[in-house]
Amino acid sequence: MKSLKVTLKKSVIGSNTKQRATVAGLGLRKINQTRHLQNTPAIRGMIKKVLHLVDVEEVEQ
Repeated sequence: MKSLKVTLKKSVIGSNTKQRATVAGLGLRKINQTRHLQNTPAIRGMIKKVLHLVDVEEVEQ
């Protein structure tokens, strides 16, 4: 099964409240922090909202 490796690359300073909440919902707090998340439509939608702040890679598990 494939999962997603999501890394916060830019600060959430200057972003709106919904984008900050989305980043927090992904479990990211600090710049360069990485999380491995399941590849689901809900997670994909959250990533799409903050794509300018994060880097995403597909990894095999």
